[in-house]
Amino acid sequence: MEIIKNSEGDKLTITLKGRLDAVAAPGLEKELNASLNGVKELIFDFASLDYVSSAGLRTILVAQKRMNKQGSLVIKNISDEVYEVFEMTGFSDMIDIER
Repeated sequence: MEIIKNSEGDKLTITLKGRLDAVAAPGLEKELNASLNGVKELIFDFASLDYVSSAGLRTILVAQKRMNKQGSLVIKNISDEVYEVFEMTGFSDMIDIER
């Protein structure tokens, strides 16, 4: 999976390309831990995300919990396939997803 970061002041956009699975999730978690200080708005761009596993969902949930304390998190450009995983797991009710 490829992680692309774009920071503008206290807004951070993270674009994910490929598969957010058990192999990629630790790398994303490490990147988030290093990048979220001072961030008030976190945007995940999933336009090029092909797949998300339970490990990936856990990483997104950890980010959501952190951003609840310091700002907001939104997921944009989510594919129907990835959105279906969020719906089936109930994550679509907990996370702001713009379709």
